[in-house]
Amino acid sequence: MNDTQAVAMLNAVLRLYPNAQPTLTATTPFEILVAVMLSAQTTDVAVNAVTPKLFAAYPDAAHLAQATVAQIEPYIDRLGLYHVKAQHLQAMSQQLVSEFGGAVPGTRAELMALPGVGQKTATVVLTDAFGVPGIAVDTHVTRIIRGFGIVGPTATPTQIQAKLEALMPEHTWINLHRALIRLGREWLTARHPQLPPGADWAAFGEAYAPLKEG
Repeated sequence: MNDTQAVAMLNAVLRLYPNAQPTLTATTPFEILVAVMLSAQTTDVAVNAVTPKLFAAYPDAAHLAQATVAQIEPYIDRLGLYHVKAQHLQAMSQQLVSEFGGAVPGTRAELMALPGVGQKTATVVLTDAFGVPGIAVDTHVTRIIRGFGIVGPTATPTQIQAKLEALMPEHTWINLHRALIRLGREWLTARHPQLPPGADWAAFGEAYAPLKEG
């Protein structure tokens, strides 16, 4: 799929989901950061099931920084990799307190310096907590963008983010990343991909490698 076709497909995604919203239940920058960290290799539904009690017990970095890993774990032990995530939450909170007065920083570099925070998490926090434009790349986005041949089959999330942000205007970035995730969950799933209805999507489907493999 060339760049012109890619832009047409991405605009179709935006038309399909014109106002896609975050699916993690969180309000403050700290809650958003914690929820996104917990969502790694775990569904948002599972994260939303555990965060109310976690946030009630530890509403901010100052409280969570005082908790031991053993105290954090029972709140999140239904999630995958919960032991490592508990360690990261404790260390992240302690660093927020020591370096930022307990506040979540608003730059990518500062966020990615926190324990357990990679580029995807930093991008989601910037978009959802601070309204900073960006296209976060998770497994759904990676699968879709590789599948359409917009990037090569071994392109990294960093390369995919750079490609998408080069193709699309900045004002679309936040909604596009949310819309692509919705597309990956509802239509172009990993196991049983299906095209959304419409002639445009039928044409785009000819370029989607996983449909050909199926």
